[in-house]
Parts: sequence; C-alpha cells; structure tokens
Amino acid sequence: MTMKNKRVIWIICLIILAFIIALYFDSTIIKGVSYLKSSFLDDVLILLTFTSAEIIIFFLLTILFLWKDSKRKWILPLWFTLLLSSIVSFFLKVSIQRLRPFQQGLIEISPFLIKSSYLIWDFSFPSTHTILAFAAIPFLSKEFPKLKYAWVTLACLIGFSRLYFGFHFLSDVIAGAAIGYLLGALII
Repeated sequence: MTMKNKRVIWIICLIILAFIIALYFDSTIIKGVSYLKSSFLDDVLILLTFTSAEIIIFFLLTILFLWKDSKRKWILPLWFTLLLSSIVSFFLKVSIQRLRPFQQGLIEISPFLIKSSYLIWDFSFPSTHTILAFAAIPFLSKEFPKLKYAWVTLACLIGFSRLYFGFHFLSDVIAGAAIGYLLGALII
C-alpha cells in the first residue's frame, strides 16, 4: 500500500469518526453555536446563506472557469457535479427525513428564515449548501490551486452558516462536505 493510499484511508477514518462524534453531540453542539449569535455574524452569515447555493457556487465558478479558455472544458463536468450533488442530496433528504434543529425545538430562528419547503419535504440531512460548496473543491484544486484554500474557507463558512442559523446539525454539515467532495473527485 502506497503512502498516498494510507493517507486517504486515515482521512476517511477521521471523517467517519468526526461524523459519529458529531451525530452523538449534535443537540449540544447546535445549542452551543446558538450562544455565538451576534448582529455582526447575523449580517455576514445571512448574506452567505442566501446567496451561497445559487449565486456564489454556480455563477461565480462558471465565470471563473470561463475566464480562461483552457479552463472552459471543466464547466460541463462542474455543472454535472453540481446537478448530481443536488440530486443525491434530495434523495438522501427524502429517504432519511431528519427534522431540522429548529423543527425539533432545539433552537429558535427568525420566522423570516423559514421557507415553506422546510415544513413539507426539505429535511436536514445532509446540508445541500455544504455539498455544493465542497463539490467544487476538487475542480479548483486541479485548475486553480492558488484559490483552493480561499474556496475551502468559503465552503467552511457556508457550512458554519447552516449551523449558526439552526438549519442543520454538525453531522449534516460533515456528511454534506464529505459527499460533495467525493462527488467532485469522482467526476474529475
């Protein structure tokens, strides 16, 4: 077994362990995150949570890959990955039907943040915003390595915003990050 394979196995084991620990402590973590509420974080993260899926991830990445002619060949695989990520997320949500933290009464959120879809079919597990953000990382790592860490930071902030507002548990975000990254890596 090569050193790279061993490293991948260790990373997978750490992600699984983090997921299991998060799953066990989800309620405690979501309540703890609610103590971080501030008007500054509200303003910054509300912008991120409302624009992340559609505007930042889809359009920004498309523009970035259109910027250079040599990178344009990655637009269709990127779009396919984002579409596949959305489909996988939808099927997992409908199959598992985990209620969101605010639906379980663990945290209160502002009524203007609640969409009617949260009450009908849009469940907590996994975080679609996080899946989409992390699905782009393999593409950026390959074609724009200098932007990789900026995007990882943005993806983590997107995941944190989902926790902060009580839309998701930490385990939803961890699973979303892992699923998104794996789908992006598989498509590449």
